[in-house]
Amino acid sequence: MSIIIAMCTYALTMSISPGPVNVITMTSGLNHGVYRTIPFVAGATIGFTLLLFAIGLGAAELIMLFPQTMQVIGYVGAAFMLYMAYKIAFSKGTISLEERSEPGFYQGMLLNILNPKAWIASISGVTAFTAKGDVSSLVLFCSLYFVICFIGVGAWAVVGKQAKILVQTEKHLRLFNIFMGTGLAAVALYLLFV
Repeated sequence: MSIIIAMCTYALTMSISPGPVNVITMTSGLNHGVYRTIPFVAGATIGFTLLLFAIGLGAAELIMLFPQTMQVIGYVGAAFMLYMAYKIAFSKGTISLEERSEPGFYQGMLLNILNPKAWIASISGVTAFTAKGDVSSLVLFCSLYFVICFIGVGAWAVVGKQAKILVQTEKHLRLFNIFMGTGLAAVALYLLFV
């Protein structure tokens, strides 16, 4: 039972801590609401869980054999984060019911698969909580992580929706989007140069 508690604590800590996925989720929650952010949250959760499972099955060993792969993933991930940062920072600061483009399922999935934080969390978690070749412990870890990740990332959409109380004008929304987009771009640039 204590291993399950440890797995859950790890999953919650990693899922709810700030990172690129959570920045986008919060911004989408504010701009589009929780309901319209759920596809992004689902994509990010499924993308992470697939990554976690793949690493548990041996992808981490391939990365060790071909270390350049991780560097390429880092560059592609940072480029995708910069693209998402641009979309956030330059999104219209309109508060209306018109159709707006919110991040979707595939963007969430791709972002988490390309997110270096997700790779580090997956490799660390698999190493700590699963025995090599023990698929049952990997499935348990992935199952727990899936549920907790969905709730943890989804909580950021709720925080964003609640922040709408503070963002009452189009000018405030525009400033919020610029701030969040700039923050995400800073994370991407940091990852490029680390």
